Amino acid sequence: MNKSLEKPGPVKSDPVTLTVSGKKRTFDIDDPDLPKWVKEHSLSAGGYPYDDELGNKEYEKQLEALQVELVKLQGWMQSSGARIMALFEGRDAAGKGGTISRIRAYMNPRTARNVALPKPTETERGQWYFQRYVAHFPTSGEFVTFDRSWYNRGGVEPVMGFCTPAQHEQFLDEAPDFERAIVNDGIHLFKFWLNIGQETQLERFHDRRHSKLKYWKFSPMDVAGIAKWDDYTRMRDLMLERTHSPHAPWTVVRANDKRRARLAVMRRILLTVAYEGRDLDAIGAEDPRIIGSGGSFLG
Repeated sequence: MNKSLEKPGPVKSDPVTLTVSGKKRTFDIDDPDLPKWVKEHSLSAGGYPYDDELGNKEYEKQLEALQVELVKLQGWMQSSGARIMALFEGRDAAGKGGTISRIRAYMNPRTARNVALPKPTETERGQWYFQRYVAHFPTSGEFVTFDRSWYNRGGVEPVMGFCTPAQHEQFLDEAPDFERAIVNDGIHLFKFWLNIGQETQLERFHDRRHSKLKYWKFSPMDVAGIAKWDDYTRMRDLMLERTHSPHAPWTVVRANDKRRARLAVMRRILLTVAYEGRDLDAIGAEDPRIIGSGGSFLG
C-alpha cells in the first residue's frame, strides 16, 4: 500500500514528569494501564465537591426534561427572532464537544449550528483577529454554539507561542468592548469555562489514546500541552480576570463529572432567557457547587 494513503495511527508520546497535587509524577500516555494515582483522584481533582458521579438514571431523567425545554426555547426563538450565542472554552478534554452535542441533540439543525473553526488560513491571519468569528454569528432565530472561539487568543495561542505577547495583550484589552457590541445588538451571549482537574484531564487523555473509536481526538497539541498545565492555568486566570464583565460575564462550570456539567450548562441557558412556555419546575434549580460566576468561583 502507498504509505501516504495509510490511516495515521495514534499519536506517540514520551513519558513526562509532572507536578500533580504537589507531588512529582511520571505519566506515560502510551502505557495501556492507567496509573493508580490518576484513577484514585480523577473525580476529586481540583477540589471537586462530589465523591461520586451523578447516577445515569437520574442524569437521563433530568437531561430529557432540559432537552424538552431547549426545543421549546428554539420554537420561541423562531417566532420572536431572538439570537443566542454560547461559547465553550476549557482545557483539552474538558467536555466541550459532549456538552454541545447534548444541547443540540433534539434542536432543529437548520437553526441550531455549531462552529468549530480550524486553524486560520493565510488570508485570515492577515485580517482583524475577530473577523473570521463574526462571519459565523447568528441571524434572526438562530442558536449558535462555538466549540472554542476567539478566546483561543486568551489561552492556547499565548501558551503554545502562536501569538506575540503584544497580540495577546491587545486581545485582552479589546475583547470586552467587542462583546459589548454583540450584547448591545441584542444577541444573548453566554461564555462557559468548563473547568477540570489535572488527574481528570490525564484520565480522559489516556482513554482517548487507547480507544479504537476516539484516538483521533488525541492530537499532537494534546501531547504538547500535557506538561504545560501551570502555563494554561496562569493564562486562564488572567483571561477570566480581564474579560469577565457585567455585560458578558464568564460562567464557570466544575466539569470533572461530565453529567453534572452538561445539566448545569443547560439550566443556565434556560434560566437566563425568558422564553414563552418556560417550565421552571422542569428546569430545576442550579447547583451552586457546580456552577458559578467568574474566576473567583475557582477558588
